[in-house]
Amino acid sequence: MIKTIEYVDGVVRMIDQTLLPSEKVFVDCKTIEEVGHAIKTMIIRGAPAIGVAAAMGVSLGADSISASNFDEFFAALEKQCDQLGKSRPTAVNLAWAINRMKQVAKDSKNLPVSELKVRLKEEALTILTEDISINKAMGQHGQTLVESGNVVLTHCNAGALATAGYGTALGVIRASIGAGKNIRVLANETRPFLQGARLTAWELKEDNIPVKLITDSMCGFFMKNKEVDLVVVGADRIAGNGDIANKIGTYMVAVLAKENNIPFYVAAPVSTLDLSLASGDEIPIEERSAEEVVNINNKRMAPEGIEVAHPAFDITPNKLVTAIITEEGIARPPFTESLKAMAQKK
Repeated sequence: MIKTIEYVDGVVRMIDQTLLPSEKVFVDCKTIEEVGHAIKTMIIRGAPAIGVAAAMGVSLGADSISASNFDEFFAALEKQCDQLGKSRPTAVNLAWAINRMKQVAKDSKNLPVSELKVRLKEEALTILTEDISINKAMGQHGQTLVESGNVVLTHCNAGALATAGYGTALGVIRASIGAGKNIRVLANETRPFLQGARLTAWELKEDNIPVKLITDSMCGFFMKNKEVDLVVVGADRIAGNGDIANKIGTYMVAVLAKENNIPFYVAAPVSTLDLSLASGDEIPIEERSAEEVVNINNKRMAPEGIEVAHPAFDITPNKLVTAIITEEGIARPPFTESLKAMAQKK
């Protein structure tokens, strides 16, 4: 299994996903600031993986604090966490992991500071192992929606590289293969950062899972020609009504799936739910650098001085979502009820 991120010898080690598939290079982060930089620059990306990285970053930050009592320690930790939380705004797992680590610190306030640091490292490692287990449970639920012979379309990368391992949307695909189902994958390239071309295609090829890469603008062609049986994508945040934020282009895929009567499934852990938001209208959308749009492999593809927009995510309304696959089961409309039920199982 691909090791996206691990915590070894006081270092958070992660695959540099900006260099895949041409190079497989690992980056060692020794400080919470370096983890924040890795998240911001997409060395590590994918909502669950960002959550795991954040938890490990908080542990690194805790180790750097010199304090004689809890109040002094926690004040310094909160300051570090506030800065880390600004790394990327859309994926809710970032804030979820930071808040979980802060709560563990509060719950352990009676421990000596040295033991508290050990407790935070243990929690970060627990979040990592939990994520892999969650993904495998999600995969088992999701594979019940897949039949042998199906062609599955996916967008962006929601695989082992987007998590601590195994994957959300690709976890459904891996579980289907594991159940003996003969399936194939169509992977959208996912402009402008090419997560589908660089990461999803690489992952599936590494696992010998049949995959065909297509450009984003081709998916309607394949749907209309009945060469897609279902769509499975991940999510970075899911509002209480089932609206989903995912990589830019997801909304387009969902509209095309609806037009062609193709089921559109979302695979995401319960930690990606943000039931405090009534709808996707309240989800902040990250605007990334124009350079990622006008350049491919450091070669400029557009004229100098051209105006560029780069929203990194879009919102797919719940009416286009067939079901949401979580580790606790499959949520179906009305999502305001089913998602609340999933969250209550945790």
